[in-house]
This record gives sequence, structure tokens and C-alpha cells, in this order.
Amino acid sequence: MATPILKWAGGKRQLLDELYARFPAAYDPEEHAYHEPFLGSGALFFDHEPHRGTVNDRNVRLHNFYVQVRDRPEDLIERCRAFDDPESDPDPGLEFAETDHSGRAVEGYYYQQRALFNRRPNGEPFDPLDEAARLLYLNRTCFNGLYRENSDGEFNVPVGRYANPDWVRADEVRAASRVLSRLPEDGLRAGEYDYVLDAAETGDLVYFDPPYEPMSPTADFAEYSAGGFDRDDQRALLETVLALRDRGVHVVLSNSGVMYDTYDDAGLHVDREGATRAINSDAESRGEVDEVIATTVAPEDRQQHGTATLDEF
Repeated sequence: MATPILKWAGGKRQLLDELYARFPAAYDPEEHAYHEPFLGSGALFFDHEPHRGTVNDRNVRLHNFYVQVRDRPEDLIERCRAFDDPESDPDPGLEFAETDHSGRAVEGYYYQQRALFNRRPNGEPFDPLDEAARLLYLNRTCFNGLYRENSDGEFNVPVGRYANPDWVRADEVRAASRVLSRLPEDGLRAGEYDYVLDAAETGDLVYFDPPYEPMSPTADFAEYSAGGFDRDDQRALLETVLALRDRGVHVVLSNSGVMYDTYDDAGLHVDREGATRAINSDAESRGEVDEVIATTVAPEDRQQHGTATLDEF
């Protein structure tokens, strides 16, 4: 099995056993397709390694990253090996050695690479392979592995502090490339999640892991991209889930605990789960959070529950 290359807010490695426990017994990966419209780090997708189906994310730089992983894994690894320590001085042979797009002083190598990574949202020419390599580098060296964009689409997370960060991830890149290459040519998508209404067929399985509805008015789990994901988006997603259910498509859905009643009222089977969250901009907010797993699959129609506990992931 493959494992995620990137750290990503809301990653599901700690809930894999609980997610598999909601898979329908009738789901046969040899006959049916698997779809994941909010890919993120892809913990379930890479662990499941489906042969058929689609994955998608509307974050265009994340999509490009996975395209490069799929098509040019060795080139990506080579580019990543060329990066320097994030606390080193800026490279005078590259752009943004002194100031960034806004004219702010560039205080180190990490911030130079961050400015180079932000060429796309500033309408500047960029190399897709370089952008993908910088995404991995920044992801492994930024503060707490957080991905966040400002309103202009610029990645704006400060540098982190790590003793020996691995920004090459060669084994993980090669394994992920193998899994992504198993999908059909149009299986890696960049766009809105509702494409799955056309892509999924009766008997297929869809896993939705959207940006979470905030647990409190001050929380914001949707900052991973400039577009956000608001309450209206959550309602529209639920309508999509119900439309798929009515067509015989199996759906599993994760979200924050505040969505329990909404999903329960809609007729979904909902359970609360606790999961440890290491990625949060507020250190005091890290730890176990309340989230739910909802599904269209009744308990009696599910595959046998696994035996692993959350502590084992």
C-alpha cells in the first residue's frame, strides 16, 4: 500500500479503519469504481489503491502536484534533492533573493522558495515541475505542515522548525506514482466535486472529505484555498450525496461534529469519531477533535469491521 506524500489538514490516516468499516459488502473494487472528489493528502485513496475511478481536488496546485507525481516521479525527486536548508541564505542566482512580490524583505531560503511558488497566483510564468517540487518542499518545512492561501491565492504559511525534515520523500513519491498510474487517463481531475454526479455509476463507492464545517465561529477549516467552503457549499454537498444515494451509488462522508444532526435528519447513518489533529495554526487547538462519519450504507450491509484502533495509526 502507498502512504500520503504530503501533510494535509484533515488527513485521514487515523480513521482508515473506521472508514473501511463503512464500505458496503456489495462493493467489489474489481467491478465497481472508487471516487474521491476532495483528494487532499489522499490517505484513503493511496491505502485502498483502486484500479478504477476518479480522484479530484479543486486546488489547482495540488492537482498539478499529483500530475507530476504520476507522470514524472524521478524528475520530481531529483528537483527536490536540489533544495537547500530552509534557514539558509537566499540563493542569489534565483529570483526573489532580496524581496518578494509585495516588496517585503526575503529573510531566508524558505521565503525565497515561497515567493517562487507563488508565481502562478501572481500571473507569472511558472514551470509545473518546479511548482510541484516547491509544494512538497514547503509542505515539509513550513509551520506545522499547514497549507493555507490568502485571498489572492498566495501560499502564506511561515517557516517551521524541524530537526531533519525530509522534503524528498522518494519512496512515497514512487509508490504514489504507481497508484495514480492505475487510474484511467481522465481519472485525475481538477475542479468541483459535483463532477461525480456524471462519473459515478450504480454500485460505485464515493468518499467525500470536504473542508470541514467550523466547530465554532472563530474556527476556519476551509482556509486551505482562497475560495473557501461555506455553509451553502455544505448544503449543496449534502444534496449531491442524496442524489447519488437515490441512484444506487454508495457514499461515505466525513465532516466536523456540528454536522451530525444535519446528516442524521437527511437519513444518513452517522457516528461520532474522535481523531487527533496535529495540523492546526493554534497549538492549543491540536489534539482530539469531534468529527463524524456519515454513510448511505446501513450497518447490516457493511463489510466486516476491522480490528485496528486509532492509536495504531
